[in-house]
Amino acid sequence: MEEKDNEQTGSAASLYEKLTIDRNNFLDRARDCSKYTIPTLIPPSGHSSGTKYYTPYQGIGARGVNNLASKLLLALLPPNSPFFRLQIDDFTLEELTKQEGMRAKVEEGLNKIERAVQSELEAGAVRVSAFEAMKHLLVGGNSLLYLPETGGMRVFPLEKFVVRRDPMGNVMDIVVKEMTAYDALPKDIREAISHEADKTPNGTKDIALYTHVTMEDGEWKVHQEIKGMIVPGSEGTYPKDKSPWIPVRFTKVDGENYGRSYVEEYLGDIKSLEGLSQAIVEGSAAAAKVLFLVNPNGTTSQKTLAESPNGGVEEGNAADVTVLQLNKFNDFRVALETSTRIEERLAFAFLLNSAVQRNGERVTAEEIRYMANELEAALGGIYSILSQELQLPMVNRIMFAMERKKKLPVLPKGTVKPVIVTGIEALGRGNDMNKLQAFFEAAAGIANLPPEINREDALTRLGTSLGIDMKGLVKSADQVAEEQAQAQQQAMMQDAMNPMITQGGQMMKQAMANNAQPPEQGAPGG
Repeated sequence: MEEKDNEQTGSAASLYEKLTIDRNNFLDRARDCSKYTIPTLIPPSGHSSGTKYYTPYQGIGARGVNNLASKLLLALLPPNSPFFRLQIDDFTLEELTKQEGMRAKVEEGLNKIERAVQSELEAGAVRVSAFEAMKHLLVGGNSLLYLPETGGMRVFPLEKFVVRRDPMGNVMDIVVKEMTAYDALPKDIREAISHEADKTPNGTKDIALYTHVTMEDGEWKVHQEIKGMIVPGSEGTYPKDKSPWIPVRFTKVDGENYGRSYVEEYLGDIKSLEGLSQAIVEGSAAAAKVLFLVNPNGTTSQKTLAESPNGGVEEGNAADVTVLQLNKFNDFRVALETSTRIEERLAFAFLLNSAVQRNGERVTAEEIRYMANELEAALGGIYSILSQELQLPMVNRIMFAMERKKKLPVLPKGTVKPVIVTGIEALGRGNDMNKLQAFFEAAAGIANLPPEINREDALTRLGTSLGIDMKGLVKSADQVAEEQAQAQQQAMMQDAMNPMITQGGQMMKQAMANNAQPPEQGAPGG
């Protein structure tokens, strides 16, 4: 079949080859980042099962990637808790408020849908693949997720797909290249390419399978190709926000089709630490070698020195024997101090626990908590893009698949939409909580201020300085006076009723005592 060069009407293979030119620069950078962190994550070009991978001399790169990937996974996909909620638009909410009891019923139904989607997410073992995707995003900056209707999630590394975006960053084309066995192809495809298949003696050969996902007329169109022929049954369409193919970037750069990785931002420190660690390790190995030198013109025999047992008595002159030393202590010390400072910087960058606690005898728990919160707040920009390019498309896709399988009711279009409540949203709520805690702690000391200071005005200024919405939070002086008057009135009523209650109780006790006395006995008969 003749391939056309036009990227709109041509084959998926030609479009893939054309887009790889732009991808290769990002892929080479990703492989360089993977080499010094987790070498097997993004292997070098032309790798196979027998490839010998580079072994780094330091482990802080791999430790930092795994640690930060775990933190991102827990923040974006928290266990046993929905990371989203279904929100109704304001106009529909206003109509529901007019009908008594309807709003509560609708919110209860939406909550059931949220729990059902969360259960589907847990049953599909999405979390395992999501952790792999997080590592690819941190090291390579890009990852492609595939969410089929049958559950689960597949992760494609950067070397297996290409993507093209418009100037606004919206995806226009995705082409995935996979290698599949010749015998696994449909019969008509095998017959069509049998003359081109150079099969091995065992009857199998890997054939390139291309999956092309393109945006046309406001919807996604998908098909698979082999040797320029469309695979039967592979064509399909999806709504704009319901595609199972989700390309994710770690950072967004205007005008670029791919994202940049987190490791790339600190690659200079990682490479410097790698070189220093290699020098220290190799130098330490050389320094650890014990080598005795014997003066050839001396009276001490080399054989006597080599064969003498420990504690033996032999003839010789100590001046004839010396031990080889490098005398590089000061040089190693400079290298060690430099590598230690680089490790501290990388520990802060990857949110390692060792970076939180400073060196000192007295480190308070509040100091550790403050520094940990400060480091977590630094991930705000990361949460923002991942919530839009990972969490929200994932929720829309899972809900769409459940609706098609009749596991969820079809919600009115444009009325109910999912809203992410983790990541940057949770970080914002955490900051609000910290502000309220600081306000309550400071407000407790206002009661001890001298009477010349207006306490109500002091509370208002304190809340305003912390950026807290004071509406309804602090009672006004009139409210406090009214509540005190009501409390005094209730106390007076209670004082007036106490004697009556006591008197009534005594009367009940007297009546019960009278009822408990036995009747008088009559005289016995004669």
